[in-house]
Amino acid sequence: MDHVDKLLAQWAQQRPDLDCSPMGVWGRMSRMASLAAKEIELPLKELGLSGTEFDVLATLKRAGQPVTPTELYQSAMLSSGAMTARLDKLEGRGLVQRSPSADDRRSLKVALTDAGQALIDRAVVVHLANEAQLLAPLSVAEQGQLAELMRRWLLARE
Repeated sequence: MDHVDKLLAQWAQQRPDLDCSPMGVWGRMSRMASLAAKEIELPLKELGLSGTEFDVLATLKRAGQPVTPTELYQSAMLSSGAMTARLDKLEGRGLVQRSPSADDRRSLKVALTDAGQALIDRAVVVHLANEAQLLAPLSVAEQGQLAELMRRWLLARE
């Protein structure tokens, strides 16, 4: 019996007329997200990265070419000011570089430096191994089923 089962049992006692099963789904997803967030951040911190910094470097790596700060903050779901602060910090650490865009003199392009490339390549391997370990209680088939159910829910809402 997990924590959410206990809550559901209490609701069943107090309000047997209600179907509280949605609380079971949302309560578990919330607890999982909270627990996993802490465990996902830990190995990144050991590499000297915050979760947001990892996201910025990973976005640049996935893009495979320099991108604008606007493209970065839209992908990372950060405000423009928050992205500027992250880029300042990453640039100060020598992980990214900003240069004028060849297409638009008013715009900048952001790219990974060699050090940024090396760090994100190492961080992705560590990150994926950690995420796989977090999913280990589920079989590969169950992980696929869970991913498909979440995809279906997201497609209906996004």
